[in-house]
Amino acid sequence: MKKDVTTLKKIAESLNLSISTVSRALNDHQDISSQTKEKVKKLAKEMNYIPNIFAKGFRQHRSNIIGVVVSNVTHHYTTTIIRGILEEAAARGYRVIISESNNDIEKQTEMLNTMIQFGVDGILLSLSKLTRDVDNVLRTLNRIPLILFDKVSSKIPCTQVVINDEEAAFDAVEHLINIGKKRIAIIKEFEFSYNSEKRFAGYLKALKQHNIPLDEKIVLSCEDINLEEGKRMTNILLSLKERPDAIFCITDTAAIGCIKVLKKFNVRIPEEIAVVGFSNNANSTIIEPQLTTIDQPGNRIGKTAVHYLIEEIDTPNNVVTSKTIEIKTNLIIRDSTYKV
Repeated sequence: MKKDVTTLKKIAESLNLSISTVSRALNDHQDISSQTKEKVKKLAKEMNYIPNIFAKGFRQHRSNIIGVVVSNVTHHYTTTIIRGILEEAAARGYRVIISESNNDIEKQTEMLNTMIQFGVDGILLSLSKLTRDVDNVLRTLNRIPLILFDKVSSKIPCTQVVINDEEAAFDAVEHLINIGKKRIAIIKEFEFSYNSEKRFAGYLKALKQHNIPLDEKIVLSCEDINLEEGKRMTNILLSLKERPDAIFCITDTAAIGCIKVLKKFNVRIPEEIAVVGFSNNANSTIIEPQLTTIDQPGNRIGKTAVHYLIEEIDTPNNVVTSKTIEIKTNLIIRDSTYKV
């Protein structure tokens, strides 16, 4: 059976008013009397009228909708960013459409195109880590405001909201050096990962500044860093004739896998091998010993990204200057590196 949809026309006919009068009454237009507004709104409520935001956006050239594309909505850090996006968008009168690319380039392209078809006013994008060709992102940027966050690229001339991965990693490795560790391994992703390479740069900078030579044997990389890869690469490090005395993992998930293997082989943490992670996810305080890690303020990143996107949406002719906004991180010291 066909559903009975209430339209502006039906409301107008019931009240013997024009469609434009009903529309303006529902939008509190100053030319409409308070009595007419009250009468129209009362009937609209009784008839369960829901405005078509896409049609409204088409007429006003503004939908008040923000599109968000992320790699994985279930990742803890990503959920904290999304929460910040939702909170700030709601406070500014915007709705949010969220989708995920699952690190699939074709799906990322499809989602960007879908967002444009939905008539969003702007897009917040965290790039798939496999993104090499940025042509589709550039085409999207030429059509509507687009801001990158978390996973970004120097090839895309737009505003980018990030943490300083290099500085944060430097702080983490320098902390290990300050507690007396001299043979510090790193578990990271391959070179195509923007965030990973920034963190690796911070690792190298800390070693160089403290005159610690780089040993390639304790620099381990994988394609997709996760719990199992953290375990696998820790097993490799433990098999070395000269073991590391500390391990810096570029994600908490890998660091937790690392701790599990060290405990399995009764390696004392942090006395024999200290461990540092990155992101301060929920499991970092559940694992024993609790994990020293870099805290990424995801909520603040999300709110900041929305702030700058709306600023660009409101800029006439979308003429904006691309800039990088860095959000400060903090090193949280726990038992995996330091015992009182």
